[in-house]
Amino acid sequence: MGSFVLTMLFIFWRPKGLNEAIPSTFGAIAVIIWGNITLANLMDISSKVSGAAITIISTIVMVLVLESVGFFKWAIAVLSNLAQGNGRRLFWLTNLFCFLMTVFFNNDGSILITTPILILLLKKLKLKRHQKIPYLLSGALIATASSAPIGVSNIVNLIALKIIGMDLYLHTLLMFIPGILGLLFLLALLFLVFRKDIPRTIPPIKLTSDLKDFQIYHPLQDESLGTENKKQKRIMVGILIFVFMIRLGLFIASYFGIPMEIVAVLGSIILLGWRWAYLKVPPSDMLAKTPWHILIFAYTMYILIYGLHNIGLTDMLIFYLHSSVSKSLFHASLVMGGTLSIISNLFNNHPALMIGTLALTNMGLDPVTIKTVYLANIIGSDIGSLFLPIGTLATLMWMHILKREKVGIHWFEYIKVTVRVIPPTVLFTLVILFLWIELVYN
Repeated sequence: MGSFVLTMLFIFWRPKGLNEAIPSTFGAIAVIIWGNITLANLMDISSKVSGAAITIISTIVMVLVLESVGFFKWAIAVLSNLAQGNGRRLFWLTNLFCFLMTVFFNNDGSILITTPILILLLKKLKLKRHQKIPYLLSGALIATASSAPIGVSNIVNLIALKIIGMDLYLHTLLMFIPGILGLLFLLALLFLVFRKDIPRTIPPIKLTSDLKDFQIYHPLQDESLGTENKKQKRIMVGILIFVFMIRLGLFIASYFGIPMEIVAVLGSIILLGWRWAYLKVPPSDMLAKTPWHILIFAYTMYILIYGLHNIGLTDMLIFYLHSSVSKSLFHASLVMGGTLSIISNLFNNHPALMIGTLALTNMGLDPVTIKTVYLANIIGSDIGSLFLPIGTLATLMWMHILKREKVGIHWFEYIKVTVRVIPPTVLFTLVILFLWIELVYN
């Protein structure tokens, strides 16, 4: 327990910008040395984490390919054109964009795509700092929460799916409607919170000489921008269609029992091969650009939480929660969703969902209750975890990108918003989940 507490203290503190993977690695090593983790435990963790981790890294490789072909600048021009000088319309568009990027990729990949795009877009618009926050903060929250409706959009969901034995189809059937309604509810609350800071009008972005190195597509200026930009449009649309087909391929693979990571790796290899042949850029740059620390952080945090599981944390959760969870589906949904929200904000949603899922599988519940509790866990770990920046790896990455780009948002600013939008969204989504499962099974 001591190694876990010290690890979390250093992750919260992050002295001199310390990467969160460093304290988690030292904590995991300490747990192994003290004998709280066996070799069999390590093999079990590897079997649960490896496939999901490979899928996520393959998706991030696709994101990096998009960046290298100018997708970020292309997206800025498209968003600016569609907004037509209306700041509120831009607010809805940027959040829709963040949602789609999570659906196309995953929550971590979405943060890596959308955050740099929004920072550059807001810089070009010359907005004041308080006017930038609504776009940046709402975009991050929506991008991360959008992983709830579809299991494949979050490494945590993928691992939990394997533990619980549920396929992507059933997850989507039971979770898509509650997840989407929860997102719309969250977005409405965010608009109410930020409505005074969102500018009503924004200046148009002109394609000036400082952007001449990027082939930016502007939908209303195809002819004036020439054939190169028409070609750029075809490339961008073609890549997005390809990525969408890969996402469908993950569902098809799940249906036929094919490991999803095979489809994800194949997709990333095809994109890298196309880039090498078309742009003459070899794939070697991916080794430096891929955030490998994500894998290290996820794996070591699972080691830590498995150590807590071995010394009785799971048994304690079962002891205190079993009676409440067993009362009814409604109690099961609210109790476990609320519990996972709290644990995720204290320990990060990666280990929190794992310990919650391990507890769930040992409660002796009937199949419908197990599915309900599992999905309530997902809501707590994907949405409830957003109360604090430490709650998800995606928000940690987001804070890091903002700090690197010198537009950092302080924890107090973050929590001042999340305290008003996250708890009611979690409650609303859990209630909708209960009603939807009742409808599906009755």
